[in-house]
Amino acid sequence: MESRPGTPRLLRELNDRAALDLLVARGPLTRAQIGAHTGLSKVTASQLLGRLEERGLVEVVGEQAGGRGPNAALYSVVSGAAYVAGLSVGPEGVTAGVADITGAVAAQVTVDPNNGGDPVKSVHNAVVKAARSARVALRKLTVLVIGTPGVVDPGTGDVQFAFDLPHWHEGVLSALRHDLRRPVVIENDVNLAALAERAYGAGREHEDFALMWLDRGIGLSVMLGGRLIRGRFGGAGEIGYLPVPGAPLPLGTARRAPMDGEEGVTESTSWGIPALAGGYGSLVGADAVRSLAHRHGIAEPTAVECVRAAAADEGRGGDFLDELAVRISYGVTSVNIVLDPGLVVLSGELGRAGGRPLAERIERAVGRLSPTRPTVTVTEIEGNPVLRGALHAALEQARDEVFSS
Repeated sequence: MESRPGTPRLLRELNDRAALDLLVARGPLTRAQIGAHTGLSKVTASQLLGRLEERGLVEVVGEQAGGRGPNAALYSVVSGAAYVAGLSVGPEGVTAGVADITGAVAAQVTVDPNNGGDPVKSVHNAVVKAARSARVALRKLTVLVIGTPGVVDPGTGDVQFAFDLPHWHEGVLSALRHDLRRPVVIENDVNLAALAERAYGAGREHEDFALMWLDRGIGLSVMLGGRLIRGRFGGAGEIGYLPVPGAPLPLGTARRAPMDGEEGVTESTSWGIPALAGGYGSLVGADAVRSLAHRHGIAEPTAVECVRAAAADEGRGGDFLDELAVRISYGVTSVNIVLDPGLVVLSGELGRAGGRPLAERIERAVGRLSPTRPTVTVTEIEGNPVLRGALHAALEQARDEVFSS
């Protein structure tokens, strides 16, 4: 890597970026407050703010009364300096959000997938609708980040395999960039949920943790040293394929879109889409969880409602939660033995529905199976964690581009 000497210009760039990040995190602030937080002198802070005002990145938004002398001007980042879009894609629809450079969400919409499975049309319609709702022109979107199930190649950024989104495949990324004429990034949806957890949720104070996604599908994301572990081909975290006791092997489905009658594929009665017929996913997926609940007398119509009802009344649902926790612990224990992350976060609708009653049972079960006992907790992200992570990733990229230009 080419090194850059500590020239005055570089130091100005570093100071400007530090001030902008500070204003995003804690603003609005006065010149003196910016100086105190960054260690800059009043003169340097004044020069810095002048440069940022000229670039249209900061503005005066008010005054702060002090002691003697005039009130101090309060500075804030110009929210309209840039906008980003984040999307969460699934077989049931596409949810898109638009946020300004400060992270404030201006709009969020969901579009039904009524485009014959065409990813470009689905994404285009969702982005246009969200931008229109936010009253933001498409040309003002600096970057778009899309979260989708399946394997995303870390080298090309393209979807290699999405079990329940067969129309998402290699070539979609290029088509999206051509259609939207903006920078587009595709990321695995569970990885984005982990980014949101790291930035805003239970992983805020943790460099290392694993996120177990229990929802329509089963997924895993691992954060080590504050970095996502994607694997050589992007397949890290596809824990649904893990061979486990009590489930057939997940044969014939790992590297291509499933076809009718293909070995290892079944139809999800909960979602009406293809599902794994073996492996860990078939043991803790929505169909299996609902079936297990019904055997224990928890007769709610969906898996999420069954788990929520059991967690709300442990006297009635404790036995079901005990057995479900043992099943989930097979996957958590495998991750814990290999990586020892220290913290496991349960996310997705099923993971959230179980709350502390399920998390505590999983923690105890893993402790019985593993040489170390991780803390198991529940996501702290409200709303759609994939969308939250997509917007966060988009904002990180946009700020690098806009603040450093």
